[in-house]
Amino acid sequence: MIATLLFIVFLAMMLAGVPIGASLGLAGAAAIAIANADSQWFGLLAVPQNFYAGLGKYPLLAIPMFVLVGSIFDRSGVALRLVNFAIAIVGRGPGMLPLVAIAVAMFLGGISGSGPANAAAVGGVMIAAMSRAGYPASFSASVVGAAAATDILIPPSVAFIVYSVLVPGASVPALFAAGMIPGVLAGLALIVPAVWLSRKHKMGALESTLPRPPFWKSLREAVWGLAAPVLILGGMRAGWFTPTEAAVVAVFYGLFVGMFIHRTIRFRDLFVILRESGELSAVILIVVSLAGIFAFSLSTLGVIDPVTRAIVNSGLGEYGVLALLILLLITVGMFLDGVSIFLIFVPLLLPIVQYYKWDPVWFGVILTLKVALGQFTPPLAVNLMVSCRIAKVRMEETVQWVGWMLFSMFLVMVLVLVFPELALWLPRQLGY
Repeated sequence: MIATLLFIVFLAMMLAGVPIGASLGLAGAAAIAIANADSQWFGLLAVPQNFYAGLGKYPLLAIPMFVLVGSIFDRSGVALRLVNFAIAIVGRGPGMLPLVAIAVAMFLGGISGSGPANAAAVGGVMIAAMSRAGYPASFSASVVGAAAATDILIPPSVAFIVYSVLVPGASVPALFAAGMIPGVLAGLALIVPAVWLSRKHKMGALESTLPRPPFWKSLREAVWGLAAPVLILGGMRAGWFTPTEAAVVAVFYGLFVGMFIHRTIRFRDLFVILRESGELSAVILIVVSLAGIFAFSLSTLGVIDPVTRAIVNSGLGEYGVLALLILLLITVGMFLDGVSIFLIFVPLLLPIVQYYKWDPVWFGVILTLKVALGQFTPPLAVNLMVSCRIAKVRMEETVQWVGWMLFSMFLVMVLVLVFPELALWLPRQLGY
């Protein structure tokens, strides 16, 4: 009875427009209070204890740092220099600018762990450039929103950090390595419809008339940006620093490049950068901490075991259950952000993962691929919101384009489902 009330209160507050974090925390606190009504206020001590426990995890320290890195590189001018370098390599022509947008977004995924920050950095440069070349604003917003979704697959990734905190046996380095090949495949899969649609609808007619940047000059200007993922990921692999320490190194490296090399960041800009990243980090971490209360109430009320038994005894079999979970997460991903999906569903799904002996790292990649799809699936698509705001178009106008890209990335998820080694081969080779 109390368990049913927990979900009713949670859904009612969500439908009423209460923020996801507050809905999780209040519903969980209400369930704990009712379950411990006989012990007066002593039972409610579990609320502040679990609020703190949700935050008191070392890997979570990396989240505000990687969010800050995204904000720093957004303002440092690195994205513009990477774009010029990419254009110098592939040249001009129909479909080349969308290809460049996706390639640069994938590369920036190796610097920042935030999809919206990636969309802002790439969109701020590419949407205007694509508009000058004759691409419709709705198409440009679709390409940038979809491309930025690769950010949470290509390490470093905020989503993988959150998942590692929730799932024992899935370390951050192993998840980072596991996301590399699927992330690259997702980016390549997005390039196919982007280029095909450009040429089919004869978009970018003016692109061939624009100048091609000189190769060597573009390379010199882009070299500091090109070195960033090598420093971050190479340093972690070499054992110089942990993922959390790598985030701090990335912050100082970004500030050095922005303030002393490109000189696009001034001291007075630091306040705005710190404020923006602090606000976004606070939202993420408050949702994490409030979800800890919700997860505690689920385990205390004994909700997880009956749900697990009902699913595994449904007669669907292993692959039927997996298909059901993917369908459920695809539906949920249209309305909830990635961190919320992890925090709500991972505690419920973990016993199922353990029952079927699925590799937790592989399942984390599948779940993250689903979250990546959700980041540009209307109506609540955080990356698409950012790119649409930059392009000054309504999200409804992107549906005709973004559907092709959703289908392409969905095929990558199916490939990882059918061939788990696409996710597990690299961590095994690296010894994680």
